[in-house]
Formats: sequence, structure tokens, C-alpha cells
Amino acid sequence: MVEKHPRRAPRQGRARKRAIRAQAALTGVRYSVAARQLEATGLRPGETVAGSGRTIYPFTSDEQRQRLIEARARWAFEERLADSRRAALLPDGRAQHLVERFPSTGSLYHGEDRAELLSMLYMAVVFESPALLPEPGFLAWVAEMGEETTVDMECAALDRAARALLDREPGELWPTLEHAVAASRDGADWHMRQVGIRLAALSHVLWATHPEAPVAGVAQTLDAVLMVADDGHAPGTRVRLLTGPYQGLRAMIVGAVWGAAGPPVAYRVRQERSGHTLTMAPHDLVVLAGQELLPH
Repeated sequence: MVEKHPRRAPRQGRARKRAIRAQAALTGVRYSVAARQLEATGLRPGETVAGSGRTIYPFTSDEQRQRLIEARARWAFEERLADSRRAALLPDGRAQHLVERFPSTGSLYHGEDRAELLSMLYMAVVFESPALLPEPGFLAWVAEMGEETTVDMECAALDRAARALLDREPGELWPTLEHAVAASRDGADWHMRQVGIRLAALSHVLWATHPEAPVAGVAQTLDAVLMVADDGHAPGTRVRLLTGPYQGLRAMIVGAVWGAAGPPVAYRVRQERSGHTLTMAPHDLVVLAGQELLPH
């Protein structure tokens, strides 16, 4: 009896091998481990378990945000150098750099006062944990490379400490920020003093009128930049749930949960259909294919 489709099985086998090789390349694991991952989780080509890989600039339907991010990637060296110098200027230069680098999209990365709150957070970290502040001369030297991610690596501990402050309750966070701003305003460092004077009145206004307004957007901004040093997936990354009541359905990462070191220990995800927000372990999420806007 003649086989009707003698080449179908070989083609399927080659496709499976390509998928395994792609998974191994994306996750940095051995071929055999990648094969088990594909089999256990039903991963499709290009998908990865959220416990590995990195997404810093997720694709979005917000075309204006896409254009802003892509335009930055095309900057000439002189533009990149000026921006990396600003990214190394603490507290306000780095704050403004991050806000422009991770522009708002829909309900993510939002808040008119993100740069101001970020500056206050950096002031609070310097006040509470001055050892986390990069050595200014060395940081300025690093900035001369014109590579923002190199500055990110040097500021990773500072950024992580600033992100940890946002996990405090508002009743604890805002007095901490006001105290740090006041100390900076009255301190010896000329630049910190000038920034402190500018932010002193604003910190009181933010606390009195809308203490939670820019907090979520600032947290997402810091979540995104921390992926540079520690890997993980920034807010806006689309995923598929592997466990729980919404198993198999799609969701979007809206925040990260950080430990003392390393990549996120969990993600907060918003389910697409119901809008419910869940906290999920990285191994319970699959990152959909083609999520990163720019090459790593």
C-alpha cells in the first residue's frame, strides 16, 4: 500500500526541532531541557516561560509610544551621549531620562508627576542608604560611553532600592519622601539643594491631593529599567496563564514583585477578558512570541 503523505512526518519533525532549538537559544538551556519545556507547557514557537528571557520594550497597540521608542533607538552617538550624561545626573536627570525612555501607554507608565516622584525616591534612598549611591566621578565616566544600559547597570542597586520604597504604605512613604526632600534642601550639595527647593512644595501638594496618583506609573518605570540588569519582563508584556482559574487565557503584565536580588519573584498580571489582576509566579506564565520591540 502506497503511503499518501510520505513527507509529512519528516517535515513535522524538522519543525519541532527548530522550535526546540529556538527555545534553547531564547532561554539559554540545553536542547534536552528546552524539549521538556515545550512538551510540559505546550509552548509554541517563539514562546518562553516567564522565568527566563527578557522584555524591556513590549510591543503595544499604542503607535505613538512605539514611534517614540523606535526613534530613540535611531539616535546618533551625540544624542545618545547627551542622554546618557543626563541619565547619570542624580536625582532629577536620571528621573527625567527614565520618564522619556518609557513613555506612557494607556493605563501603563502614566502620571504627570513621574519625574518628580522619581527624584524624591532617589533623594530618599540617598538619605536612608547613601552607600547605594554610585560614585559620581565613576558614573560620569561610564556615561561618556553613550550607552544608557551601561549607566543602568551602575544604578541598578539605587533603582532597586527606589522601587522597594514604593511597596510602603502611603502613610509611611510620603512622610519619608518629604523628610528626604527637606534634608536635601538644607544639605551641602548644591545640586541636591536646588532640586530639593524645587520639589519641597510639590511633595506637599502631591501628598495632600492625590498620594497614589503617579505611584503605579513610577513603579512600572522602575520595573522596566530593572529588567536591564536582572532580566525579566516589563509591564505591558503579554502572557498566557498556565495555572489557576484563567488557565490558557491571555493577560498582560502590569507590575513585578521583587526580592532582595535577581529577577522578579512574581508578576502582577491583568486578565484580558475579566480585567482581574492576579499575582503569578514566573513559571506559571508563558510570554507570547515576538514581544520585544527592540533587540536586546
